[in-house]
Amino acid sequence: MHVLIALGLAWQTISPEAAQHVQAAMEARKQGRLADAIAEFKKVTELAPDLAAAYVNLGAAYMEDHQYGAAITPLKKSLELNPDLVGAQQMLGYALLAQGYAAESIPYLEKSKSQAALGIAQLKVGKLSEAVANLSAALQKQPGDSDLLYYLGRASGLLSKEAFDTLESSFPDSARSHQALAENYSVLKQVPEAEKEFLDALRLRPDAPGIHLALGELYAAASNWSKAEEQFRAEKQLQPGDAEPAYRLGSALLEQGKIKEAKAELEQADRLRPGMPETLYVLGKADSLNGNAAAAEKAWLQVIALAKTGPITAQAHFGLAGLYRKQGKTADAEREIQEYRRQAAKPVEK
Repeated sequence: MHVLIALGLAWQTISPEAAQHVQAAMEARKQGRLADAIAEFKKVTELAPDLAAAYVNLGAAYMEDHQYGAAITPLKKSLELNPDLVGAQQMLGYALLAQGYAAESIPYLEKSKSQAALGIAQLKVGKLSEAVANLSAALQKQPGDSDLLYYLGRASGLLSKEAFDTLESSFPDSARSHQALAENYSVLKQVPEAEKEFLDALRLRPDAPGIHLALGELYAAASNWSKAEEQFRAEKQLQPGDAEPAYRLGSALLEQGKIKEAKAELEQADRLRPGMPETLYVLGKADSLNGNAAAAEKAWLQVIALAKTGPITAQAHFGLAGLYRKQGKTADAEREIQEYRRQAAKPVEK
């Protein structure tokens, strides 16, 4: 953590002796001699015990030296002398959090609007909704921060678990409780158990959005395409404005060789949610199977433009390679197969 302390005119009110120690401390800190800086700032606090800036700088030097426990006392003292020091509030919040005093750190982090650290502290004390909100906001400002991604994932996971636990304990016989249990079985590849729970959920609420879709995905994963088609069709009836049931239905139809029907569903999915790579990839497959090479090429090139990397992009390159090979475009086919191999060799990010 890099902290810039604006001292203003504070140092002009101290004695010449104290000012010498301030100068020595600043020089030592500038040179990275933190132990010397700490010793000098300690002398300043002894010579000017009512000067908040002295304690702030002592705390900052401790923080820079990763002595978080030692930083707490001088930072608290600085806030006793001047409660409006936002920098001191932030550092004290960080120091307390680093030492495991999450609950105590929260008021200081709230006052200093330190959303990232505040979200972590809220996660540690079980304020999961607030933690997710603050960590999400912090991640928007610092995209790609691995720590924030970790803590947001953990907070979201725990919040999700808490919600499902409440659902199971408070409404054990509800359709959603059966659906949640079915999805857990599905993750564990326990297909018969998952199917039973999905069917129980539908028995209780046949018109509940999402259940037919999830059951269809279970059947699709087992390559039971006729049953998958039936469930996706039922979901589409319930939610005609949602692109996913149309896309899933189109995919199931294509797997059964119903190319014309599949294409109609996939085109509808593309109209409802334009630019979804998964829909475009399957549309390309439908066009290729239907002998429309130009349309297939266009769809797969769109996939590659939208999703630069990933399994769906690799498959689009593979499809293009086959397409170009049939057209006698050997160089283009070789380029695409090489790109497919390169993409397919990439590790899947977790």
